[in-house]
Amino acid sequence: MSADLDDTDRRIIDALLDNGRASASELAEQAEVATATATKRLQRLEEDGVIDGYQPEVDYGAFGYEVTAVFRLDIDGAGLETVVDDLRDTGNMVGVYEVTGSDDVVAVGKFENTQALNAQIKSVLTHPEVRSARTSIVLDTVCEYDRLPVDADE
Repeated sequence: MSADLDDTDRRIIDALLDNGRASASELAEQAEVATATATKRLQRLEEDGVIDGYQPEVDYGAFGYEVTAVFRLDIDGAGLETVVDDLRDTGNMVGVYEVTGSDDVVAVGKFENTQALNAQIKSVLTHPEVRSARTSIVLDTVCEYDRLPVDADE
């Protein structure tokens, strides 16, 4: 998807990144345009797929997910699709990435405790398509899901 975005579009998107529940008039105010213009631009951005939905920021710790881990996997070439599908289907992964370099996959998961993490590690290590795996437990989350400004002025 390639869209021609101007500064007004970028200001509207930045306003939504600041507050995904902002009203059309609030978006218009931040983008310095009329409310009707902001509404039309927002609708076009949604139709063009530039904005693909709205979702809340969730504190997974509030649901008992106290342990975050990063998995780095070396995969047998033919098994890449199977491994990433299996990781996605675990219900614990918040990110699964096919990457370049010495690893083929990097995944980030959230777990209720170290026992649940240990079970996932054993599952990954015994997966027939995984040649090697390294797991790191996150000690401190410095930033997570931070927004990137899209407005050239920021």
